[in-house]
Amino acid sequence: MSTGPGAASVPAPTTAHESPPTPGVPEAPPDATSPDTPGPPAADPESTDTREHTSMFRSLRIRNYRLFFVGQVVSNIGTWMQRIAQDWLVLSLTGSSTAVGVTMALQFLPMLLFGLYGGVLVDRFPKRRLLFLTQTSMAVTGLALAALTLSGYVQVWHVYLAAFAVGMATVVDNPARQSFVSEMVGPGQLQNAVSLNSANFQSARLVGPAVAGVLITTVGTGWAFLYNGLSYVAPITGLLLMRTRDLHPARRAPRGKGQLREGLRYVAGRPELLWPIVLVGFVGTFGFNFPVWLSAYADDVFHSGAGSYSLFNTLMAVGSVSGALLAARRGTARLRVLIAGALAFGVLEIVAALAPSYWIFALLMAPIGMFGLTVNVTTNTAIQMGTDPAMRGRVMALYMMVFLGGTPLGAPIAGWVTDAYGPRVGFVAGGVVATAAAITVGLVLVRAGGLRLSLGWNQGRPRVRCVSKDPSKEPPVPAGGSSASSASSS
Repeated sequence: MSTGPGAASVPAPTTAHESPPTPGVPEAPPDATSPDTPGPPAADPESTDTREHTSMFRSLRIRNYRLFFVGQVVSNIGTWMQRIAQDWLVLSLTGSSTAVGVTMALQFLPMLLFGLYGGVLVDRFPKRRLLFLTQTSMAVTGLALAALTLSGYVQVWHVYLAAFAVGMATVVDNPARQSFVSEMVGPGQLQNAVSLNSANFQSARLVGPAVAGVLITTVGTGWAFLYNGLSYVAPITGLLLMRTRDLHPARRAPRGKGQLREGLRYVAGRPELLWPIVLVGFVGTFGFNFPVWLSAYADDVFHSGAGSYSLFNTLMAVGSVSGALLAARRGTARLRVLIAGALAFGVLEIVAALAPSYWIFALLMAPIGMFGLTVNVTTNTAIQMGTDPAMRGRVMALYMMVFLGGTPLGAPIAGWVTDAYGPRVGFVAGGVVATAAAITVGLVLVRAGGLRLSLGWNQGRPRVRCVSKDPSKEPPVPAGGSSASSASSS
């Protein structure tokens, strides 16, 4: 992304530090046919390009990504089933929201402690091989927890240990999986593929909690753990069937000293990377503690049990899928979308926390999920597209460390506030932090980009936009101001 004036409002480029095209030779579109394949003589290149970039599922045309996507569909359902079952099992064994928070903390603590080192490994070794190892280890953990639960010997420390083991695998799995997307689809399809990954994960959230709720209330939590362990067969098979010649491997970093510090300096010197990471750090640490809040609302506020906890998660997933599909249609990742999404997310959390009835609270989960997903996808895409491929593993590890690694700090705090002052106070506090972070980072990016807020009227309606402080850098506005209005709202 641009680092000069206006960086806070311009779209991310379609590539970042990729090999430049040869001077004088026009660059082919991502899905161009080979030179030997004649195309329709009357094709309109502009129209074709528009169709390519507005197709919601265009990255699924790529075989390797299609294998990856299908494997993740199966595995993600199991992941959500285990999340619901794990949280409910801990709550059943202990009766404490703090214990649920401790479980979350143990699962994400390794990312906080070792996340940057995982990024160094991802930049050094083939990502496909690393994913094979991490997916296998998480399968073994799920099957072990299933055996303990189904045999009746499970204790809360077993769940703690399993959560920590999954967290250790995630240290490498998350940055490897995130950065492997660009190797499967190339830079031209990155935004679309990242969005579809999120839609995949959140679609599984529609199925996983519903199935988990049925299993928990009928046969117990152990069967959810069993499905999760077996579900890893699908992504492992997909990785084995991929064609390596069709990948776009990034240049691997050689072994050397100071690579971790090099990654930190790289991010610190780029405001368009640094401040989005800071924002998702605050939002992820204090605003995404839904297992603590939603289980407490289901159990203590509405007294409705596991079925309602599952419903809340399902409705949030409906909104998340909508947000992901809308992001898949967008061709760029704009920081203004990130700030607006984070602000709406925080405000809606506050409104939901104060909701007077069960159904108002439940229905608000959908827009909260949509804006939360918008924050996630926009940040993920903007960071990947603005990062040198040789640094992508370390930068994505930092992003995931901040986003997920903040949970060991935020989850126990959210659990303690929820236990001590009630679920409503805990939920409000998370929303207040997310709102304040969005406003603060938005103002910082406006200042860093040499911009100022412009308030005015356009055709009888108020208009708020960011413009350059230097009037000479402002583009001419056509009669009627429609162009400026369109640019400010895009």
